[in-house]
Amino acid sequence: MGVFSQDDGVLRWRGGQETVLVEPWGANSLRVRGTVGSEIRDDLPGALLAPGPAQASVVRHEGGTRLTNGAITAELSDDGRLRFLSGAARPDGAAELLAEPVPHFSAPPVRRYLPVGGGAHRFEMTFEAADGERFYGLGQHQHGKLDNKGAVVELVQRNTEVSIPFVVSSRGYGFLWNHPGIGRVELGTTATRWVSEQTRQWDYWITAGEPQQVLRNYAEATGKPPMLPEWASGFWQCKLRYRTQDEVLSVAREFKRRNLPLSVLVIDYFHWSKLGEWGFHPDDWPDPGAMVSELESMGITTMVSIWPTVNPTSRNHAEMAERGLLIGTEQGIGGQLMSFDRDLDGLVPMAYYDATNPEARAFIWEKVSEGYGRHGIRAWWLDGCEPETRPESPGNLRYHLGNGLEVGNIYPMLNARAFWEGDGGENTVLLSRSAWAGSQRYGTLVWSGDVPSTFDSLRRQITAGLNMAMSGMAWWTTDIGGFYGGNVTDPAFRELLIRWFQFGVFSPVCRLHGNREPVTGVGADATGAPNEPWTFGEPAGKILREWLTLREELRPYVMSVMREAHETGLPVLRPLFLEFPADDTCWQIGDQYLFGSDYLVAPVTELGARRRRVYLPAGTRWLDAWTGDEHAGGQWIDAPAPLEQMPVYLRAGSRHGRFV
Repeated sequence: MGVFSQDDGVLRWRGGQETVLVEPWGANSLRVRGTVGSEIRDDLPGALLAPGPAQASVVRHEGGTRLTNGAITAELSDDGRLRFLSGAARPDGAAELLAEPVPHFSAPPVRRYLPVGGGAHRFEMTFEAADGERFYGLGQHQHGKLDNKGAVVELVQRNTEVSIPFVVSSRGYGFLWNHPGIGRVELGTTATRWVSEQTRQWDYWITAGEPQQVLRNYAEATGKPPMLPEWASGFWQCKLRYRTQDEVLSVAREFKRRNLPLSVLVIDYFHWSKLGEWGFHPDDWPDPGAMVSELESMGITTMVSIWPTVNPTSRNHAEMAERGLLIGTEQGIGGQLMSFDRDLDGLVPMAYYDATNPEARAFIWEKVSEGYGRHGIRAWWLDGCEPETRPESPGNLRYHLGNGLEVGNIYPMLNARAFWEGDGGENTVLLSRSAWAGSQRYGTLVWSGDVPSTFDSLRRQITAGLNMAMSGMAWWTTDIGGFYGGNVTDPAFRELLIRWFQFGVFSPVCRLHGNREPVTGVGADATGAPNEPWTFGEPAGKILREWLTLREELRPYVMSVMREAHETGLPVLRPLFLEFPADDTCWQIGDQYLFGSDYLVAPVTELGARRRRVYLPAGTRWLDAWTGDEHAGGQWIDAPAPLEQMPVYLRAGSRHGRFV
């Protein structure tokens, strides 16, 4: 049996060598931490912000102690078992949210510590599984499922896989595994298990409420997204890659000549002299300031790709290595990625700057300001920021904050912090390939990475985006058309591009990108086929023009929903159940969604499809946005979907009219 103590609403339990701390952490929320052999530490990296005031109560009862904070109660038994209830605990019993199992006396404990040296442990925590429970969130994954129940999800950052260890449960709670290290979560039918490969203490945050309230609480605990700048709500043009200043300007001028809307023009990689020399190569970009000024005169914002890799022959490498500003290795040479670069015939072992080191963050921002900021650039594409290493061996990485197994997943969040704080925060947008819990507070706009150009991939991006939304990431987008495998002359690809473009128009950010076939060159010489809306022939060009026009018309609505995300933490992309939690069917649909609260969107994800089934949630009536026809909610309908249209419905009573 353990020993309890409490101080100002904070509950502490000691049993054997283990210490458990339960404390109120925001409205209807609790933070729970534990360790063996030492005191609870407050200096370890995580996602949580300092909590606001709370009115918590601690009550001793036979067999244990309860701590109640608003709508959630933690019950800690005398033997250290944890259980969480919704509402104040009552003698007649409140609804159980989550509980550790009662172990057999001869079985291993539900909290398992395996020492790995240096005061750290490999740690596993097990909870009981509940029949019918559904899980949403966990960041961005390409498994194509909206409900993560039954999945085993690795907690590691990879290209297209974004680890945000936060889930929203259909049982009325949200759960953040507040560990920035490598691990996994097993959402099984017999147990739920969270695993950290290396940690100093375990740490999680739990909150109670309906899904919208859970997301609001999570935003208060980890940060709300800033207000999206108005320029970012329009159309973004990008390809792999625009190679020169003249090419960029010719594309922008052609948009204006054709009277096509364009808000952002993106300059992809290898525009630099060397990786680790953050600035334009003078041969291809003789006057970046003049280029940025001309684009601004056309109402176009310039964005540039920034990589965190450093070439060992670059002019900054020696200083960064000497000052400890690069990620180190426990064994072997200090390079983490074999990569091409400008003016090289082969691959070179690149190092990464250490975003977990405040001094390194200040250094890279200083260099980026010198190389780009002085030309007027204020929009940043943070590519390759997982960081992507070859081979993948996080335990061999030595960060300023610790071993990679212990802290590796936090890298993209702190990388974003370097640019957010350096740029001053106002109107800062960071297009990032990865993120972690809390990244949203640093202006992070995640895109779904280098995904293939297939209809199956399009379908998977819908669930990926919705789970990112349920992970607190309001800013999200994809490469319209997919990144690789799309031949611009193939009619099937042109149809895919149209369907993906329709989805992109009803995404938080609408961005066309891809390495189109036939491609030319390798590495620094690579450039894909043309990727502008008029380069795909007719009728594709005409259809894309119409959808570009629609995006322009939607921009005031997009900004209003972005304002709501900024103020409340509610996302732009919304699974149906987020607005209609009482409709059980809505919890099971992953191929349609709500765009804000007013538009119901049903993307077409099959080649040749000209109709699709659409579910209209119960509790309201729905208007076809194309025809104005009204339908009752709570039913499936067979919706027309000609190539030039995607099924879209307006919630009755919306202030928006149908499309013209």
